[in-house]
Amino acid sequence: MFRRRSAGATDGTAQDSPGAQSPDGPADTKPRSPAEAAKGRPTPKRSVAEAKRRQPIAGSSRTAAAPRTKEEKAKARTNRAGKYEAMRRGEAWALNPRDRGPARALARDFVDSKRRVSEYYMYILVLLLAAVFVRSTTTQAIISPVVLLLILIIIVDGLMIRRSLQRLMAERLPGESTRGLTMYAVMRALQIRRFRVPNPRVHPGDKI
Repeated sequence: MFRRRSAGATDGTAQDSPGAQSPDGPADTKPRSPAEAAKGRPTPKRSVAEAKRRQPIAGSSRTAAAPRTKEEKAKARTNRAGKYEAMRRGEAWALNPRDRGPARALARDFVDSKRRVSEYYMYILVLLLAAVFVRSTTTQAIISPVVLLLILIIIVDGLMIRRSLQRLMAERLPGESTRGLTMYAVMRALQIRRFRVPNPRVHPGDKI
């Protein structure tokens, strides 16, 4: 009679299991990719690589500055006050970049040598702001016309400053750039005279 062979029986020619091929090594060792073999280390996971990129670079963190002493603070305050006073006097080394140059100095002298309606712009503006809170029909009715009239005066005064300043620049500083000079002169004309920086070097009515 024929007997059935058992499921695990072999005839000697069956292949061995993968673990039997290398009895001294691990059974499930996977071959390394060419990239890993070239680097000499396994390629890290994407999450691990991103976590490393988010870490701060060594030595790049800024150390908090030590608090200055009272003497240093007092010295810095004195230096700032001295520079501001020098800027008010019109000393070239202390002036802001927008105030430097012979063209800006000439524009300041031109504006300061005359009394203009736009010089009282700030006073009128304060009065208008106060009038807004007055609950009076008559007061509210005249605010809008006064504002429009004030704007018209500023525009006309600005055009007159532009024309006169260009003619003066052509006579005194031919070839000098006049870019932004009209706006610079108009903004100075709108400031109250005592608060102009640098301080006026000429008085109203003086020839420049």
